[in-house]
Amino acid sequence: METAATRLSFRDATDADVDVLVALIESAYRGDSSRTGWTTEADILEGQRTDPQGVLDVIKAADSRLLTVEREGRIVACCQLEHRGDHAYFGMFAVSPAVQGGGLGKVIITEAERQARETWGATEMHMTVISVREDLIAWYERRGYRRTGRMTPFPYGDERFGIPQRDDLEFELLVKELA
Repeated sequence: METAATRLSFRDATDADVDVLVALIESAYRGDSSRTGWTTEADILEGQRTDPQGVLDVIKAADSRLLTVEREGRIVACCQLEHRGDHAYFGMFAVSPAVQGGGLGKVIITEAERQARETWGATEMHMTVISVREDLIAWYERRGYRRTGRMTPFPYGDERFGIPQRDDLEFELLVKELA
């Protein structure tokens, strides 16, 4: 029986992956292609989600990894893991809209948590999510993350992060204890 985890392989991204990863991240969050999946931000943000330099910065940063997920030799997902003392930060999570809804996200976040625990001894995973993304926050809550109510402002005016379509955007910190 085939499951979401069948034939997935995980590896750290390399410089050669940058263009494919930018296209993947953009397809999951922006524009009409993102609307085929459920993680789209197209209604709240226009413009780019990231760019080649942003992805390269994550790949090259000390204490940071861009975990790349392949199925049958094709990159289908990615996520950033960053070591921050006793916790790890989880970000830049993207699953190709063509394969969303099949359980891949659960498998990937579980593997990311395992790697953060085993590689860095992280006792918590932290992430920030745009607070108006109630469906996405609910998905993370079902995976054991809790809302903290700790907010940070959206970087209005910095188009590297997109062009906001509303004026109430901010990031909420979500936290999960890693057993």
